[in-house]
Amino acid sequence: MYSYPTTNQYLPSVLRTFAISLAIAFAGTMTGVFVPPALFLPLMILEFAMLLGAFFLRRKKAMSYTFLYVFTFISGLTTYPIVSHYVATIGANTVIMALGTTTAVFSGLAIYASTTKRDLSFLGGMLMAALIALIAISIFNIFWPLSSTGMLAFSFIGVLVFSGYVLFDFNRMKHYGVRAEEVPLMALNLYLDFINLFISILRIFGILGSRD
Repeated sequence: MYSYPTTNQYLPSVLRTFAISLAIAFAGTMTGVFVPPALFLPLMILEFAMLLGAFFLRRKKAMSYTFLYVFTFISGLTTYPIVSHYVATIGANTVIMALGTTTAVFSGLAIYASTTKRDLSFLGGMLMAALIALIAISIFNIFWPLSSTGMLAFSFIGVLVFSGYVLFDFNRMKHYGVRAEEVPLMALNLYLDFINLFISILRIFGILGSRD
């Protein structure tokens, strides 16, 4: 069985592509102010369909940069209503603080996962099970909304799960390497880790801020 070389040769490419993806998503969020409210649901459905497509592309270990950048722009558009809601309810400064907190947590976990000698691949199964549980609770919440306490607990669990994915993804790149054709896929993984971590932290700030 062929094993990929343990090399970080393409890690800078992954990080650069991830940074570009965040910038494109930010542009999408800024563009969201011009999008009619009726279009957000179709955009969310399109985003979900592309995410499913990315899941199947994952098996082929390949994804185009165009697919990645189109997805992150749409993701930025669909993030606009969330950010707009919290800017209106808890203020722009708190939203910026949530973004700063996310960046600090993400960076700290990335540094640890990239420098530790431990192989954290054992986290994969547990994280997938936890992610499926989060998705199930999210669907449940659409029909039977959680209380603020329940949503706070859900958000803290989300922070733990996506923090775990940051550890898992960076550690996997360190121990198993990244091939050139895997760069967009790994950048997408990091983008999803970051944006979901941000939304979970923002939700926590929003709930705690509303109780003041």
